[in-house]
Amino acid sequence: MTTAETSYEATWEHTLKVAQRADEIGMEILVPVARWKGFGGSTNFNGTNFDTYTWAAGLAAKTENIMVASTSHLPTVHPLVAAKASATIDHISAGRFALNLVMGWFTPEMEMFGAAQREHDDRYEFGTEWIEVVKRLWTEDAPFDFDGRYVHVKGGVSLPKPVQNPRPVLLNAGNSPAGIDFSAKHVDFNFATIDTLENARGYAKAVRDRARGEYHRDLGVMTYAFVICRDTEEEAQQVKRAILEAGDYEGAKNLMAVLGMQSASFSEQIRVYQERFILGWGGYPIIGTPEQVVDELQTLSDVGMDGAILGFLDYHEEMKYFDDNVMPLLRQAGLRK
Repeated sequence: MTTAETSYEATWEHTLKVAQRADEIGMEILVPVARWKGFGGSTNFNGTNFDTYTWAAGLAAKTENIMVASTSHLPTVHPLVAAKASATIDHISAGRFALNLVMGWFTPEMEMFGAAQREHDDRYEFGTEWIEVVKRLWTEDAPFDFDGRYVHVKGGVSLPKPVQNPRPVLLNAGNSPAGIDFSAKHVDFNFATIDTLENARGYAKAVRDRARGEYHRDLGVMTYAFVICRDTEEEAQQVKRAILEAGDYEGAKNLMAVLGMQSASFSEQIRVYQERFILGWGGYPIIGTPEQVVDELQTLSDVGMDGAILGFLDYHEEMKYFDDNVMPLLRQAGLRK
């Protein structure tokens, strides 16, 4: 959330360049933030955005190995449409599609669709019905009826089935008790927001224990991080300062208010998180030399994270540096094969 200098731009041409570079250097998956409107402020952060289903279809056709995800706000799309679109992209990609499930937390976006925002746990009840219908559409051949509290389907069927058997990879970033239970039951990877490493360790164990104990299944746990990697620590810190000096603090405040992070009782903590949102959507900051970046990623692995979505100020340029300087060290550390 900054006007700091970068070659990044929200155009299709540049998006494709970024995706193809990620593919070339062996990144595993492209996961988009899905937005319908921005957060105001001086940059109107996330205000210019692509639909993530068609985004994924376009990138799937122009990449070779990387998995491509859509991030779907479940209240905005009927499960029949989502199941069909997902299967289509899975065919375009020859089995490289993933679906990131979001319950629709940003009230102004839900209001754009003429719908009242549901209470928090009710969103996950809706999401449970939604994904149960989608899974049946992906796996069952005979038409079926579904008459839930929120979702209603008569004679539901969808062909062709996805390439991946029994279904595409599913992701979710719910960290509340209801979100954890949803992930434990339905998805393959839960994304954790990290405040402290000790909390991250406890969270990873709790989520896995919930999946194994309650639903007899394994669940991957991942996080997201913002990376500034340079030859020296001072260079990396200079980039951080440049980002923050040009930061959109009003936009960050707007975003945090939506998330309920606005108590004056925690003003210093609020400032810290405001900076983390400016740097990279509130992600875990990894700043320093290639060796320091690897040490931080090792630490995340040690506390139970299976991986991390990485954000950069300048994706296309910085991924080349990351590949040349960090990837070899990650392989040496046993963090990549």
